[in-house]
Amino acid sequence: MKTRRHFSCSTFAALAILLGATSHAMACTGIRLQAKDGTVVYARTMEFGIDLNSNPIIIPRNFALTGTTDSGKPGLSWESTYGVAGMNGLGLTLIADGVNEKGLAAGIFYLPGYAQYQQVERGQESESLAPWELVTWILTNFATVEEVRDALPRIKVANVVLDGAGFAPPLHYIVHDAAGNSLVVEYLHGTLSLHDNPIGVITNSPEFDWHVKNLSNYLNLTPLNAAPEDLSGLKVSQLGQGTGLLGLPGDFTPPSRFVRAVVFSQAAVPVETGEEAVRQAFHVLDSFDIPRGTVKAVESGKPSYEYTQWTAASDTQHRSYYFHSLDNRRVRRVDLLKADLNSKHVLTMPLQQDEDIEDLTPRANGG
Repeated sequence: MKTRRHFSCSTFAALAILLGATSHAMACTGIRLQAKDGTVVYARTMEFGIDLNSNPIIIPRNFALTGTTDSGKPGLSWESTYGVAGMNGLGLTLIADGVNEKGLAAGIFYLPGYAQYQQVERGQESESLAPWELVTWILTNFATVEEVRDALPRIKVANVVLDGAGFAPPLHYIVHDAAGNSLVVEYLHGTLSLHDNPIGVITNSPEFDWHVKNLSNYLNLTPLNAAPEDLSGLKVSQLGQGTGLLGLPGDFTPPSRFVRAVVFSQAAVPVETGEEAVRQAFHVLDSFDIPRGTVKAVESGKPSYEYTQWTAASDTQHRSYYFHSLDNRRVRRVDLLKADLNSKHVLTMPLQQDEDIEDLTPRANGG
């Protein structure tokens, strides 16, 4: 008999405390790039005010999972159809961000002030999930964005309250597939809302449609340098490179990061292969890295610092999950095509590893 894994509310008590600890939690940025060979790469940062203790994990095929409800009754139960690699949190069997063996990739993003989940009536618990379980359900069950779109109306994402916090984590989600399709999933006013996302970008609040409309305020931005101007005989020329992007918002708010992510991902020069696109995605996301100390909140008189804990990229063609972390910038990889996806257990790998710094100093006398 398979052991069925529950996403217990009590196990999320620590996460609930973290989510409530800072009004700036999870200032994450997601982008999509495509190589000339057709490989689609989805990449994102993960920010938080306290260490999430994430690790890369692999959920194998035929692994039993059960959703969480407020009533104590079991939620939706299923067995994983596809193996998945991605990041968890707090050591739990949970995919916050990842890719499956069919090249479907997805991630959780924070949406405070806007997410409002569905009503689950008594007797409907077996059709429902808690908000933090949706990406795990998507990646273990489906191969394409179209399959996800068709399946989402058949389940409910409930307003499951996390122990110790008194609220459900406000989330929205992005899904990409190997064909380049992208979907944003939101629960607004208690209703499922699906948005095609041709630009492949996501950040945080407000809702996705607002960010798309806000792009109209930045139509002047271009990677091309501005041409000199003749002002009544006075020739005015650029002082340096980058004049086409004057006015690009540079702060870490979600609207500003969304605009920058669109500009940078659209301007990225196409590279030949998926592996090159992964490296390119990490370079683009360097511009969204939040050093500890630059985003600060004060809660109950104590400071909390938002910072980038890890950055990840999913190669949807080669079914590989890449990542680097705060203390180790070396890019590491989990390759689903080589992994044992018929394992009976979830496989966990360490995220926090010391970074090796190679000393290239020439030695005296050839020593």
